[in-house]
Amino acid sequence: MATDAPPPEGRSDTSPAQPTTEAFNAVQASAEFADLRRSFRSFAFPLTLAFVTWYLLYVLLCNYAGGFMSIKVAGNINMALVLGLAQFATTFLIAVLYSRHAATKLDPKAEAIKSRMEADV
Repeated sequence: MATDAPPPEGRSDTSPAQPTTEAFNAVQASAEFADLRRSFRSFAFPLTLAFVTWYLLYVLLCNYAGGFMSIKVAGNINMALVLGLAQFATTFLIAVLYSRHAATKLDPKAEAIKSRMEADV
């Protein structure tokens, strides 16, 4: 829905002012940004390594442990199916954990950096 109202006084456009390259470089070199990066990496890297290891273990078991993977768990459901479905469950669990981590640890730090940069412009 379009409006015929003029833009607010003092500004001819509605887009926020953009920080300079120097401002971005200063923020990137700051301890506050290093803390944000450390918070992200301390969560993402170990979880990524754990998931890739878990995935490769599943692939190796499928290729080289056929006897184990063909063990019947219930009816026609065998270990391969159970562990394969566990891959999906693990993926969703990681997504939920990351969402919570981002909301509690990353987003407040990123918002503080963003607010400071916007205030400096």
